[in-house]
Amino acid sequence: MTHTTRRWGLTIPLEGISLPDQRRLIEELPDLGYTDVWSSESSVADAFTPLALASVWAPTLRLGTAIVPVYTRGPATLAMSAATLATAAPGRFVLGVGTSSDVIVEKWNGIAFDEPFKRARDTLRFLKSALAGEKVSHEYDTFAIDGFRPGLVADPVPPVLLAALRPGMLRLAGREADGAIVNWLSAGDARTVAPYVHEGGDGKEIVARIFVLHGFDTDTARAIGRRMIASYMNVPVYRAFHEFLGRTDEFAAMWRLWAEGDRKGALDAIPDSVVDALVVHGHPDACREHVERYTESGVTTPVIALVTSGDPAEAIRALAPR
Repeated sequence: MTHTTRRWGLTIPLEGISLPDQRRLIEELPDLGYTDVWSSESSVADAFTPLALASVWAPTLRLGTAIVPVYTRGPATLAMSAATLATAAPGRFVLGVGTSSDVIVEKWNGIAFDEPFKRARDTLRFLKSALAGEKVSHEYDTFAIDGFRPGLVADPVPPVLLAALRPGMLRLAGREADGAIVNWLSAGDARTVAPYVHEGGDGKEIVARIFVLHGFDTDTARAIGRRMIASYMNVPVYRAFHEFLGRTDEFAAMWRLWAEGDRKGALDAIPDSVVDALVVHGHPDACREHVERYTESGVTTPVIALVTSGDPAEAIRALAPR
């Protein structure tokens, strides 16, 4: 996969505005310089419907899921969903999959969150065959497929990316997918992460979701950022990720106080420098320069996840690439 286009993505659907009313902003994105829109799937919208709308509203945008859980749809249903959108928007769709979390998979969907690494690997192998139009009968480690023959094959076949944090999954993304999707890392951290993906070969894509706070003074932005960071960094997989990245000392007090039940103390214990590294905020020009540092560190597609109050239109225009 080559990356000749300078990419600049936005997370959809947007907050603070109804889905039908987002049309006017989505239509404007290409003229502003945005190249991509990337969805997510947790407890709000599903991953595919907002992209289907965007494919019609702005027919030049690249569309990506970041991410669809590998557990919550059966493998064949996941392949059909991907092939459908890839057929509707030829050459413009990228399927991003990942293990998601035990909360989403087990607590919300009633599905056992077993062997996530193997489930991701098996899903990638199945998707490679199914999206290429092959009949699949195979017993993988975590599921078995008996006689699935895809009736819809997209041309071109969409790339598949894998959400990854630590070396094992990053290497898997480079070896068996077309690249990786990452989040909750600093621009500098991208230099640590990227080489693991590129062990799988040249031309791998690295998509980073980057949280950008717009329209807040520094103290307010840091307060919001602290709450966001604490909500993620106390989840075991993200804690392990930041231990791998070398932030054990910086987060030690926060983790200790959180475990003791002192939520306010835990938030106060997160250093300003960590908030400023992981959450982009400030003047739009400074935000843009901060996002660009990710691309200088090995991210091929920065995807802004906008946090703002009220109508996001002003922020989207202010943060457009220059």
